[in-house]
Amino acid sequence: MTAPGISLSNAGFSVPGRVILAGITADLTQHRIGILGRNGSGKSTLLRLIAGLIAPTSGSVSIGGAGPAGDRKAMLSQIGILFQNPDHQILFPTVIEELSFGLRQINHPNPAARAREILAADGRLHWETVATHSLSQGQRHYLCLLSILAMEPATILLDEPLAGLDLPTRTRLARRFASLPQRLITVTHDPETVETCDRVLWLEGGEIRADGAATDVIAAFTAEMAKLGDVDADTDLAG
Repeated sequence: MTAPGISLSNAGFSVPGRVILAGITADLTQHRIGILGRNGSGKSTLLRLIAGLIAPTSGSVSIGGAGPAGDRKAMLSQIGILFQNPDHQILFPTVIEELSFGLRQINHPNPAARAREILAADGRLHWETVATHSLSQGQRHYLCLLSILAMEPATILLDEPLAGLDLPTRTRLARRFASLPQRLITVTHDPETVETCDRVLWLEGGEIRADGAATDVIAAFTAEMAKLGDVDADTDLAG
């Protein structure tokens, strides 16, 4: 699967009285990309810019030459996003309804039948009529992933995809992510999550602090975090 390039040109995002992102310039073409940063560094905002959920207040973002915020429905085949909290993503009371929804968005001729095929192929056909609220946190997270995969986007954005999950669930999800043919862009504060990425961008204070090979960027990030921890990691986060 060849995913169209994602281009950010001096992209920024501000709200009254606060700059969240500034001067983000990057061409994202690698198969596995990590965006690493502390809480409050702007990384989740950057993910939403790429997904087209918000538009940049300065500069531009494009996917295959088109602005993702311009026509979200047209972008469904290009980009999907898996949020950290599945309860912010699940809309419907049963698994089959949740899976069918995305398929209807891409005008699939028989969304319910296709949803059953997806569940059966994953060994989860018995989930079909299950209430989504009755699933565990890890199961709801997995359902969200299946809903995205049903639409077959070329790129999937992952927002802290392994946070808050127990070790077996983390292992299963990490294995599934590794097997996917799509480009994955993973946002996290955890260096271990992006160790195998082809490229890592370190976001600090809404700007790119470093951009390069995972080993180099992670080493620099880890050293800086250790230095901050030795002093007081919270002193520079006021306001």
